[in-house]
Amino acid sequence: MTAPDVVEGIMSGLWWAIALRALAAILLGIIAIFMPGPTLAAIVIVFGIYAIIDGILAIVAAVRGFRKKERWWPMLLEGLVGIAAGAIAIFWPGIGALALTYLVAAWALVTGAFEIAAAIRLRKVITGEWLLLIAGLLSIALAVLVALYPGTGALLLVWWLGAYAFAYGVVSLVLALRLRTWTHVNA
Repeated sequence: MTAPDVVEGIMSGLWWAIALRALAAILLGIIAIFMPGPTLAAIVIVFGIYAIIDGILAIVAAVRGFRKKERWWPMLLEGLVGIAAGAIAIFWPGIGALALTYLVAAWALVTGAFEIAAAIRLRKVITGEWLLLIAGLLSIALAVLVALYPGTGALLLVWWLGAYAFAYGVVSLVLALRLRTWTHVNA
């Protein structure tokens, strides 16, 4: 079995999971940018829901990879971290703004690192892997900004999170649509 055969088998059912992750990110971005007035607790819960959805869909992608006998442990770990970050945000919404900034920074750093690793792994097999690399770099940029400026306040965190989620969602949606096209062309 050649590498393109393996990628085709994995990607044929994966594009929709990436598209759903992208749409969830875009929705979070729009809410955070255009409705910054709600309380921080509401934003914490919205982030928690997004992180859990993102984590579940990352695990779905990992399971598909395992079924195809591919090493998708980075995607599995990314999913578990996302679910844990989301659960913390939902079950302890009273954590302070400072704690939230570090929670978001840690989650974005881990997510970005694993997305970059996946992009590097796919670079020899498909075109368009650079989109996943950009998504990973956006995640790491958010992590660095949040960690460097934790005291800037909840409103700025909401706007950073919104801008990141929207940009990440757009890039990931383009990747999903390219994967869908690639899958149909090579079917």
